[in-house]
Amino acid sequence: MKPMGRLALLSFLLSFCLAGLAGSQEAPKAAGAEAARFQIPPKDDGLPGTGPIRRYDWFANLWAERRSQWAQHVKADQQAVVFLGDSITQGWGDDMGGSFPGLKVANRGISGDTSRGVLLRLEEDVLALHPAAVVILIGTNDLEEKADPESTAENLRLILAKLQASNPKLPLIVCQVFPSSETMRRPAEKIKKINQLVATVVKGNPAVTLVETWPLFANAQGDAVKDEFPDLLHPNQAGYVKWAAALRPILATLGFLENDDDNFAVEPGFTSLFNGHDLTGWGYRPTSAGDIKSAQNWQKSDPNAPPWPIVTTPVNFDGKTMSDDGRYVARHGRLIATTPSEGRKIQAISTTRDLTGDFVLKLEFRATPNADSGVFIRGPQLQCRDYLLAGPYKELKQYRAQDWNEMVVTVKGGTAYCTCNGEVLEAAMKIPAVGPIGLEGDRGQMEYRRIRVQELK
Repeated sequence: MKPMGRLALLSFLLSFCLAGLAGSQEAPKAAGAEAARFQIPPKDDGLPGTGPIRRYDWFANLWAERRSQWAQHVKADQQAVVFLGDSITQGWGDDMGGSFPGLKVANRGISGDTSRGVLLRLEEDVLALHPAAVVILIGTNDLEEKADPESTAENLRLILAKLQASNPKLPLIVCQVFPSSETMRRPAEKIKKINQLVATVVKGNPAVTLVETWPLFANAQGDAVKDEFPDLLHPNQAGYVKWAAALRPILATLGFLENDDDNFAVEPGFTSLFNGHDLTGWGYRPTSAGDIKSAQNWQKSDPNAPPWPIVTTPVNFDGKTMSDDGRYVARHGRLIATTPSEGRKIQAISTTRDLTGDFVLKLEFRATPNADSGVFIRGPQLQCRDYLLAGPYKELKQYRAQDWNEMVVTVKGGTAYCTCNGEVLEAAMKIPAVGPIGLEGDRGQMEYRRIRVQELK
């Protein structure tokens, strides 16, 4: 190659410098475009959803900062269970306080965010992770900005629609807005209205599980309590423990937690009614004439009465891990009455064999907040619920909310003596001489395990 002349060399150096100058000007422009991805849009025009988008300096800075940080972890956070919300979610910490050992989680809460803000950032903060499931709590800040409950519910509808458009089978867990206080510009009646509208939005959607977190925390006036919400808005450690306990059974039913088999050994003299692996020995029995009449009368008098499916011929679930309609599931030792997408749905699964004579029935149950179920003892129903919230036995001292409780029913001479963790539920419940054991599903999720019977001679 010939050496360059002086003029040619100067020309080359000038062009090189100009190119470098152009490149140095392009770099900030590219960096600025990248940063703009995480900024709050300056105007509402053309943005999806309704209601407030916060643009205070502190919030805009936090919104951009957290979203920019998350963008660096998109690859690492693939297939996580995403927790989506505002300061209540952010305050739980990056690993949700270690509340779900073994579960891959991604906290996508931003302090101060609104439901419309969540909608705007859904694509990059959530969908880019291809989440395994999404847990949503949002709406309290909408009220501080004087938004109508209707706009919050509509934004949630759009959030759910966008998530499901990406993956129709994506499990979605929607938590009711937590109680707060009028003094925090979040009055109880407004929160209850949001939760009522949200229940309507998710009704009939099989991908969504609604968790009743409002009654879990509300006092008699519908406000938060200082023992769990010191500032009447944000939970403390005790509040987060209760929230985790409310979610854990749902996450277990979805297959994210508690995936080891229950190795419980039945005591001598007892026979297991549930093998822990499938629904062998269980099924749907024809609906009684009395229940048919009750269902018809209820639905005629109340347009909001829950569905009560009528069974005309026996249905046997031997060898199946799930009932044909998906309501009852056998999973790792648990017989689960799942949360109905309708909000409430009256159904019962029963043993395919009848019990006669005297016997002792033992089982354990775990209820989600405010869940309503029941145990049928040869016909009559013993209410089995999240007792402290749903009743009727609200004064129990030994009941463990959102944890396992033991029920023992001793039947002698047509009378049942029933206890929960040793406390008396019913001292003399009348029952017929022949009939099955049944487990009802109504509201919320109820799990049963270690179902066994000792037939007395």
